Amino acid sequence: MKRRGFLGACAVVGGAVLLGSEQKPAAVLPKDIFSLIAGVQQHMFPEGSTLPSAGEFNATHFLQETVMHPLYDRDIRKFVIEGAEELQYREKQQFLTYDMVHRERALRAYEKTAYGSEWLDRVMLLSLEGLLSDPIYGGNIHESGWISLQTRGGEPRPVVRYAGK
Repeated sequence: MKRRGFLGACAVVGGAVLLGSEQKPAAVLPKDIFSLIAGVQQHMFPEGSTLPSAGEFNATHFLQETVMHPLYDRDIRKFVIEGAEELQYREKQQFLTYDMVHRERALRAYEKTAYGSEWLDRVMLLSLEGLLSDPIYGGNIHESGWISLQTRGGEPRPVVRYAGK
């Protein structure tokens, strides 16, 4: 193949790859799952504690954007969703109506199951990532997590949200 033909073929293939990778609208968690996870995170990170509340550092939106990202592990995404569905089922769709005492009891009971314990660990891990990650990723709003812990993020700080986008 001559150089000109090779360069032309590269241009066609490169253009096809770029057109094929056009960004689709971001997937979102089902509304009931989003609300339940938000309720769990609000219980884990309530208002008035030393750390920012889940709402203050954008915990649920960070979790949603993370687990619904096309490159995120599908099995973990499925686990997060199914764990929330399981908690809803166990609590007969009433978890979000509970006061703090009843939420604590429900979460402690769920934690006693192997599945529930792993699910709560995963939600806590994703919440802590949202609390401590660079704000460019959608959590740690106004660096509230860093400020509460009197620390800074890593240097150099990211300049784009996700590499490869």
